[in-house]
Amino acid sequence: MTQSFVRVTHLSEVDHKRPTYIAVGSFDGVHLGHQALLRDMVARARQDGARAAALTFFPHPRRVLQTLPPRFYLTTLDDRVHLLAEQGIDLIVTHPFDDEVRQIRAADFVDQLLAALDMKQLWGGNNIALGYKREGDVPFLRRQGAAKGFTVETRDEMVAWGDAPVSSRRVREALAAGDMATVNGCLGRHHSVRGPVVKGDQRGRTIGFPTANLALWDELLLPGFGVYATYATIHGRRYAAATNVGVRPTVNGSGVTIEAHLLDFDEDIYGEEVRLEFVRRIRPEMKFAGLDALQAQIAADVAAVRHDLLL
Repeated sequence: MTQSFVRVTHLSEVDHKRPTYIAVGSFDGVHLGHQALLRDMVARARQDGARAAALTFFPHPRRVLQTLPPRFYLTTLDDRVHLLAEQGIDLIVTHPFDDEVRQIRAADFVDQLLAALDMKQLWGGNNIALGYKREGDVPFLRRQGAAKGFTVETRDEMVAWGDAPVSSRRVREALAAGDMATVNGCLGRHHSVRGPVVKGDQRGRTIGFPTANLALWDELLLPGFGVYATYATIHGRRYAAATNVGVRPTVNGSGVTIEAHLLDFDEDIYGEEVRLEFVRRIRPEMKFAGLDALQAQIAADVAAVRHDLLL
């Protein structure tokens, strides 16, 4: 259960100073490595009577500094904030990152943190680097701390899932490949997306499998094209669903769609928000000879979902 927390978009909006331990990073996906760091910080803050804070940059610094694919993020900013809050964070700063911010010298950024937060501890991974051209690495920040009255805490132990370290990059690569076992293992939860249901071409209804078509943020990285066993939550109720992500080659679809057929469900939910949790990929997207073959395969997909999630 998420505790109450304060969210601001800039350090200048923090309404009061109190001793604060803060973790700084992008935290895209809030994976197991992020969670371990944040749990350690929150536990220390509770023990010492300090406020636990997280500063996350948006857009991602790599979006400003590099050319990235249009779909890149593992979560929307709102979902990232709520995932951070679930770790026990009291104050979340969704700091803008733009050309002006990227040119701030590391020492000046440290001064901003001290002025706004009364920072007593700065937390990050052992590769944390703040400021212009990432000049504020761990040795630099520790020298700043010695001079200005705060300590730098890093979590040097790498969190692993399976046979490799957990990282946002690993999650992105696995998600693009449809490898939900790795994605969900690294996240410590089912990967999920949410968005309103919008009208599609309603072709699924004509072959006995009506679908909810979700409109998602256009910078959100999608699972690799295919059919997935998913859970769909609407109005607080959770249903098993067979979800297709892709371009619907059998019907010459245009553009990428996310269509979920909810099992044992028959309601009009246009305009309602649905949350999808991806459990596993059943098969890659395929082109069939016609609608009869597509209908037969969808029936098999639904049976597989029912077996996986309901039996």
